[in-house]
Amino acid sequence: MRSKVPGLGGSRSAERAGALLALAGVVLFISSLVVGAALAPDVGAATDGETRQTLVGSHGGGPGLHEKGSVYLLDGREIQWRAGDTDSYFDVTMLPDGRVMAGFMDGGYTDCAPYESPCTRTGFRIIDPNAGSEAGPEIVSEYSFPVRTPKNSEVHDVERLDSGEYLVTDMEYERIFTVSEGEITWQWNASERYDAPADPTRTDWLHINDVDVISEDRYLVSVRNAHQLVIVERGEGVVEVINEGDGDGGSPSSRGDPTVLRQQHNPQWLGNGTVLVADSHNDRIVELRRNESGDWNVAWALYEAEGVTFNWPRDADRLPNGNTLVTDSLNKRIVEVNRTGATVWSYGTPQVPYEAERLPAGERVGGVAYADGGGATTIGEGRDVPVLSFLLVVLQTGLQTPFWFGEAHVAVALISLACVLGGAGTALRGRLRG
Repeated sequence: MRSKVPGLGGSRSAERAGALLALAGVVLFISSLVVGAALAPDVGAATDGETRQTLVGSHGGGPGLHEKGSVYLLDGREIQWRAGDTDSYFDVTMLPDGRVMAGFMDGGYTDCAPYESPCTRTGFRIIDPNAGSEAGPEIVSEYSFPVRTPKNSEVHDVERLDSGEYLVTDMEYERIFTVSEGEITWQWNASERYDAPADPTRTDWLHINDVDVISEDRYLVSVRNAHQLVIVERGEGVVEVINEGDGDGGSPSSRGDPTVLRQQHNPQWLGNGTVLVADSHNDRIVELRRNESGDWNVAWALYEAEGVTFNWPRDADRLPNGNTLVTDSLNKRIVEVNRTGATVWSYGTPQVPYEAERLPAGERVGGVAYADGGGATTIGEGRDVPVLSFLLVVLQTGLQTPFWFGEAHVAVALISLACVLGGAGTALRGRLRG
């Protein structure tokens, strides 16, 4: 006669239940990916049949986005030439002689003082495309300096002035400066306005990421972490603040209102008290207009293109034809939209783009303003789900998830993970009891 082992049936049931729960979690997650991919809209394929030339600065890919950076020229939808072999490239400008000026960051340098070798250096390069030659694009000159860390210390933008100087942004020391023949000729330090830490090189303090020339000796500067744009005049310092805010009694160190701008990139001065901005962490493109009281308000906002919400857009240029060229970084695409938000052209990029310029004009000072003063216009709607949106950005920058992977997929992933862990725990307890 067979004897029964007390609890054996219960332990086996627990193991089976645990295994089924874990399997259900895996199936749920895989199913969400399959459905998401199947229902994803067609992105990066729009065209009106017109051939365009677009210069792209590619941040790169991989964890932290600092791998496989490049500069390339799109002729229509084909890459005409490409310069790579660099950790990251950022803002790009086509010079009148056909060469390209680009902010960059790269590692492996041995000239590192005051830091240890090898190190990362950042600055700008002049690239000769040599289009059609066997040699391909060549770096013909470089201005760079060592940084403490490759993260949040880069030179993101450089402009060439009529004087022959180069105007440079610098996150390492949080300043803008001009350089000529390798020597700094002028600088504005953010510590003149903002309360500085003891050592700006040890923290991502302000993240100054863009500078544009408005007029002679007047520059529009993006102070990302303060959610502000400031106009700096040589010899005067800050003469105007866009999104000044009142956070600290109106003191110079107060941050701007993050509902107006939140960690923005690459503003463009349109003129007549209007500026176009990639409002990056609000996932939208905005036009800000100065009212009669001197305050800046959102007059036009665009949250989406091709049926897909923007995801960390970092550049927006108002083109001579009146359209807007948007670099939608984490969705890995460049889109051209008209005033109504309709997409007339788009391109899916191989890596995460930082900035794009439509040739031959490039980014200009001045342009058509969509805002007509008759009230704000909003196209699309934003998405900001507490916790889930933050986790989504972490996954996108670390794992390069596809554009259709959204907050719902993050929620399903968390539920699936809970099922797998819960099932594994149940099965293990059942086995131990058996």
